Formats: sequence, C-alpha cells, structure tokens
Amino acid sequence: MPIVTLTTDFGWRDYYPPMIKGAMLCEHPQLNIVDITHSVKNYDIVQAAFLFKNAWRSFPAGTIHLISVNDYYAPRKRFLATTREEHFFIAPDNGIFSLIFDDEMPPHFYELDYDEDSRFPLRDTYARAVGYLAHGRPLIEIGLPAQNIERRITLQPVIGHSQIRGSVIYVDNYDNAITNVTRELFDQVGGGRSFKLYFKRHTPIKRLSTNYHDLPVGELLCLFNSAGNLEIAVNMGRACTLFGLKEEETIQIDFHS
Repeated sequence: MPIVTLTTDFGWRDYYPPMIKGAMLCEHPQLNIVDITHSVKNYDIVQAAFLFKNAWRSFPAGTIHLISVNDYYAPRKRFLATTREEHFFIAPDNGIFSLIFDDEMPPHFYELDYDEDSRFPLRDTYARAVGYLAHGRPLIEIGLPAQNIERRITLQPVIGHSQIRGSVIYVDNYDNAITNVTRELFDQVGGGRSFKLYFKRHTPIKRLSTNYHDLPVGELLCLFNSAGNLEIAVNMGRACTLFGLKEEETIQIDFHS
C-alpha cells in the first residue's frame, strides 16, 4: 500500500485537501495518505521546509511526499518531482527544494505536465504524478528533465570566535521559540565553555537543560530539541507570549571561559 504524505498551506477548513486526496485515490485507490500538516502559514516555504525536513525521514523507503505551499509563486510556474534516499518528492519549483535539502540537492529533477486549461490544474497535476509513482513507474519517465532549479537562501547564524548571533525560525504549538542554532554549531563555537544566551532585554540564560522539567514549573530554560535546534521554552508555560518572542527575532550567545 503506497504511502503519500501531504504538507500544505491549505488549512483544515476548506475543500482543497479532500479534493486533492480524492483525485489521488482515483488514480490509486489503495493509497495510504498521511497528513504531515496543512497549517503552514500561507505562502511560507521557509516554515514548510522546516516542518517537512524534520519529518520525512521517519517514513519508510518508497514514500511519496507532496509539498504544496505557495504553488502560484510566479506567472510562469512549474512543478517538479525528484528522488532521494529511496523517497519521492513532488513540489512547486519555488525554492522549497533548496530549503529542504540545503546543500545536498538531488542530481535529477523532472518537470510535471501542467494543464492551464484544467478547472483546477493543481489537483490534476499532483494526482497524476502521485498515481504514476504509486504504480511503480520509473521517475525518469514522469516528465522532461528540469534544469536551473530555483534556490532560496535562509537567514544563517553569524558566528565569531566567542559568539553566535542567531534568530527564531519557528514558534511551535507549545509557544516555544525554536532557533536556527544547531547543536553542532553550538559545540563548534562554544568548545565546552560556559555561555550566556541573550534575547530581548531579558536576563540571560546561563544553563543548558536536557529536559523541560529540569527546572521548576514556570521557569525559563533553553535546550536542544528533537530536531537538534536550540529552543527557548518555559516549563509548562508559553515562552513566546510571556517574553514577546516572534519569528525572525534575534538571539545572541556569548561564550566565555
């Protein structure tokens, strides 16, 4: 039973997700369709890439991943399919592939047929491509080879000998602030030294926690989450609301002996 995941900015209220699901099931009635999320902020491919790239490797080989965010990004749009690590990926060519795969883009992309005259061309394009792959047909025959794939650059941390300046990239459902500082970068720059984490005008955090309950309920903390990103949180609380943190907010880590 082929697995298909969906990551979109369609929301949960409208008919777009069930319309596309129904069209895909018409192409292959035995599909196992899994919603990763339909709650991506409208047109926000950076948020979509962050959520998706921390989820897709949990699925088995052969899974088909459909990412439908900011599909109508330009007058001349195109939709692509590719493969990596025995998974298949379908998405618009709006830069999201470069955000998902960073510097390890797959070597081959194929452009999908897109019928502008269709009543809802997006539904037909995605359903046809998913059905094609679900029936085990070769990716190389899904469309013409595509070149010059759109690339996007995200805001990266600025590092010095004893400092990292990063930013909040996502606010999760628990109101935790997830930053673009990874464990690897933290260890590389910090080298085991003590640190102070500054944000807004709040008293700096000086301790790295392992779990949320390392500190009493209501206390502010920072830790590395399951995705390997530094996170600012409050045990059993709402850090972003309490401290006015938002996406793209700057944070600073100073290391000292």
